[in-house]
Amino acid sequence: MKRILLIGRTECGKTTLVQRLNGQALKYEKTQMLGYYDNMLDTPGEYMENRALYKALIISSYDCDVIGMVHSLNDERSVFPPNFSSAFTKPVIGIISKADLGGDVEKAKEILEDAGAEETFVISSYSNEGISALYEYLDDETSS
Repeated sequence: MKRILLIGRTECGKTTLVQRLNGQALKYEKTQMLGYYDNMLDTPGEYMENRALYKALIISSYDCDVIGMVHSLNDERSVFPPNFSSAFTKPVIGIISKADLGGDVEKAKEILEDAGAEETFVISSYSNEGISALYEYLDDETSS
């Protein structure tokens, strides 16, 4: 299974996604520092919200096979600069989280595509929407 680095704004659903993919109970936990799991690195939202901390994301990406830019469907603001994916030497995917809350999927895809996402997954950690497709992508060694 590919190791993924999850990056995105505070409260966009990164930690909840980690909990869902690891079969854990879903509960809110504020990520204070990098969270290392078997096949995932969970980053604090502040790393993406503060340009001075971008270096921490880039360095953390060296331990991963794929970068997951997470954007909440109910958030109309983008935290990702245009072509942000060019900072990484790994494939970058987009993950639109909180699909169960509704929102403009096309606008969210546009935000992630502008940042350089090569492929986009629409998911809900609560309803399980799109989780199997994301899991299959991460489990497929040929999709790197």
